[in-house]
Amino acid sequence: MKVYMYIAVMALVTYLIRVIPLTVFHERIENRYLRSFLYYVPYTCLTAMTFPAILYATGNLKSALAGVAAAVVLAFYKKSLVTVAAAACLAVFVTELFL
Repeated sequence: MKVYMYIAVMALVTYLIRVIPLTVFHERIENRYLRSFLYYVPYTCLTAMTFPAILYATGNLKSALAGVAAAVVLAFYKKSLVTVAAAACLAVFVTELFL
């Protein structure tokens, strides 16, 4: 029963976070700094949630950093997501072989 209560509260909070801005802000936001800030919020939240998991996903920090470096370099050169992910996994695998 306690688990269902937690799920219900979590669902309510999530729903309110999504509905309140829709009901409060009826007009288009014209401030370009605020719009720029709001544009990057999803990317920063996703990065804040996934980056620590990336660093601790392997048994060794050095192999994790090798994977991050490979992913950053390939993403900088605008490679596809599959290419970036595969190269990062390969970099971690090769680094783990030598450590």
